[in-house]
Amino acid sequence: MNFEVPAHTAKNTGKPAGRIRQKNEEAILAAAEEEFARHGFKGTSMNTIAQTVGLPKANLHYYFNNKLGLYLAVLSNILELWDSTFNALTAEDDPAVAMAAYIRAKMEFSRRQPLASKIFAMEVIGGGECLTEYFNQDYLTWFRGRAAVFEAWIAAGKIDPVDPVHLIILLWSSTQHYADFNQQVCRLTGRKKLAKEDFAVATDTLIHIILKGCGLTPPSA
Repeated sequence: MNFEVPAHTAKNTGKPAGRIRQKNEEAILAAAEEEFARHGFKGTSMNTIAQTVGLPKANLHYYFNNKLGLYLAVLSNILELWDSTFNALTAEDDPAVAMAAYIRAKMEFSRRQPLASKIFAMEVIGGGECLTEYFNQDYLTWFRGRAAVFEAWIAAGKIDPVDPVHLIILLWSSTQHYADFNQQVCRLTGRKKLAKEDFAVATDTLIHIILKGCGLTPPSA
């Protein structure tokens, strides 16, 4: 299985998304990520985001009704990107190939969109109030469907009997660590900034450790 890593996408507001509109939405979301990651939800103002993008504040409200709506758009964008890489997982997949591809996709998100990941982490640490609607019954059903694939692999003897829920949590936490705790990793590795090559080494290491822990042989890159 080959997990694609989609490019940064703008939130669909249901209004016509022309070229200029899409460009403005992407610029707004990028500026919002910067501000929310740096100052949190309470410390961020729509006026500052508008100034960063170079749009009048009134124009900003045309794209996103209010600060909460913009904040939720940033959160839902990264969650939808993360989840989309897991949607096609099936019991018929080779678990070694599927998990390795998923780890690579998630690490690429951490490399390319670290700010969105940090905002999600801060929201969860703060109680996750804004995520209540996202993590609804439909999401739980989706998650259980992912866990059921791992259970099927275990039943078929394809992987060792490990708890699927905690395995998925490990896949999430280990890959997102490189975005959320980037400064810690940099200090420990002596880097000013993690390069693409650093992420490649980390990705290969995670694949090796996690797959070996499931009784699997990592596939060739």
